[in-house]
Amino acid sequence: MHLETVLPPIPAKRYFTIGEVGELCGVKPHVLRYWEQEFTQLKPMKRRGNRRYYQHHEVLMIRRIRDLLYEQGFTISGARNKLQEFMQAERDRRRQGQGVLEGVDVDGPEALAAEPLLESNFNVVAASFSAMSLEGVELMRRELSEIRRLLSAEVQLAL
Repeated sequence: MHLETVLPPIPAKRYFTIGEVGELCGVKPHVLRYWEQEFTQLKPMKRRGNRRYYQHHEVLMIRRIRDLLYEQGFTISGARNKLQEFMQAERDRRRQGQGVLEGVDVDGPEALAAEPLLESNFNVVAASFSAMSLEGVELMRRELSEIRRLLSAEVQLAL
């Protein structure tokens, strides 16, 4: 049995340094550089002095790689194959005109379904991020649920 690591939310920025990505994904920079060699899909932009700058989708990919290796116990080769499968499935869904959210349960344990308006708003927002991975959408859903919980607690205190 393994305990799933809770990673910090990804800030709304365009580019992230290797140090920032390391903190956001719970891996050291030398591991990220190694993964770039092993996972061809991972191609951060390089600028002056060979400094790496990662985009949001790459941070999500690194989190997925981390999950496959550290949480699910895949080998590098197995994780590489699984990542290829994820990417192919996403390309197929897009080619067929389906959104990446199709078939995803948005009524998770936080019971967003208890408030249909919030749930429908979440679906609208999440659908607008069609390029985002399912992992990223799930993370966003959890963050929005936590915000709702905090706001609800604040309202209770005010009464």
